[in-house]
Amino acid sequence: MSVSSDLTLVYTGSRVEGLLLKELLEENGIGVFKKDSLEASVIAGWAEGSPEDACQLFVETANAEKAKKFLADYFASRDK
Repeated sequence: MSVSSDLTLVYTGSRVEGLLLKELLEENGIGVFKKDSLEASVIAGWAEGSPEDACQLFVETANAEKAKKFLADYFASRDK
């Protein structure tokens, strides 16, 4: 599956946090496409990339602003 131009990148970061954010976005009605470069390279037989920035989350462009606001609110509450 390739990333379409109808998708917008809303998160790049750790795999662990990316999985949590993917689940939270989906629970709030926002579909998410997860791209994990580290996981993909391990499946292919080698490890490439860093766990700190291996995960990227994409949403439909129509939902990008809603997702960005949700993520901004999440990070603001987490960093308190």
